[in-house]
Amino acid sequence: MLHALWTELVARASSTLRDEQERQLHRYLDLLLAANERMNLTRIADRAAAEVGHVGDALTVLPFLPGGPFALVDVGSGGGVPGLPLAIARPDARVLLVESTQKKAAFLEQTVKELGLSNVTVSPMRAEDVGFSPARERYDVAIARAVGAMAFLVEWCLPLVKKGGKFLAMKGAKIAEELPAAAVAIKSVGGGKPIVHPIQLPGAEHHVIVEIAKIAPTPAKYPRRATQAKGKPLA
Repeated sequence: MLHALWTELVARASSTLRDEQERQLHRYLDLLLAANERMNLTRIADRAAAEVGHVGDALTVLPFLPGGPFALVDVGSGGGVPGLPLAIARPDARVLLVESTQKKAAFLEQTVKELGLSNVTVSPMRAEDVGFSPARERYDVAIARAVGAMAFLVEWCLPLVKKGGKFLAMKGAKIAEELPAAAVAIKSVGGGKPIVHPIQLPGAEHHVIVEIAKIAPTPAKYPRRATQAKGKPLA
């Protein structure tokens, strides 16, 4: 039986879910919640809440993704949201999940195998290090959810995006404070003017997706290494 909310969210992107995709989304939640009993992957331990707060939340991104095949990097993927649900809903996407916590990365690797997702790979590296790997400026879209403040996120994510691509940040009410503080960082790494899209999702008040276009190449000195940044945003 199709999940009504998931069906509605996918329809917002003028698409549909096949039975196999629906099955994979349910199986993903099975694996996530089971693993969460052994390690800290998510604060949402209730199945019904996870169907909305994890899968539903991820699917709100679909209208902002390219129409044809594309490359997506999910930075700080954690338990796999939003990257894994998006990889399921968009099998034409090539998805990289970046997660530096080894236990979480191992969970992601195992989950990708169990779900049979041939379009997903996992990198157990820090985002700053991925920024100096062959992944640099190779992606059409970078995305992050619940990873950090915008001033840090843009420095970690935009170096991975090719010119003409975009960064999508899934944020909440604090974005009104975070965006002004991120203005220097956004410009420094080649980002354009942020566009804030309010998102409708049950129980998710103040949910927004911040879209930042990559309008110029990122200078070679960014992102700063973690030891260099020392918790201080670009200013």
